[in-house]
Amino acid sequence: MERVQDGTVGVAGGETWYRVTGDPGSGTPLVVLHGGPGSTHEYLLTLAALAGDRRAVVHYDQLGNGRSSHFPGRGAEFWTVQLFLDELDAILDALGISGAYHLLGQSWGGMLAAEHAVRRPAGLRSLVLADSPASIPTWVAEADRLRKELPPEVQRVLDEHERAGTFDSAAYATASQVYYDRHVCR
Repeated sequence: MERVQDGTVGVAGGETWYRVTGDPGSGTPLVVLHGGPGSTHEYLLTLAALAGDRRAVVHYDQLGNGRSSHFPGRGAEFWTVQLFLDELDAILDALGISGAYHLLGQSWGGMLAAEHAVRRPAGLRSLVLADSPASIPTWVAEADRLRKELPPEVQRVLDEHERAGTFDSAAYATASQVYYDRHVCR
């Protein structure tokens, strides 16, 4: 049976939940950063299969998500890249692995991992960026290009609700799903 340890680390006046699969004292651990913001670690749990006698795998839910503290009253000034970099550093320090670790970031987690890596932390042994944009302007341009391939009625609904700020509308959700079905979750 695989060893699993859950815990929390204090960050920014809240708690960040983490899970370590495998033996944290063996080999160089892999730290996994999930996408979002707004997602959780669950869709990346298959990476726990990499854990074993020679490596631990660390998953965590970033602040505002999943099992970590939620801050619904905090404004945009709170939700900074620096907050998430500090959170990652807190996890590395709390687990005693800041001296040697591998980092895998998926989507937004990859952007966060890249930002962490450009700071040249001494303990970073390798970096894997999975499905992460290298350029936000290029990503936005391509997303807009794909959106223009949607039926005109779907584009109209998206435009209308985005102008009105009614992102919680059922019509907006339905129109967004058309985009996801064609271009994201194929």
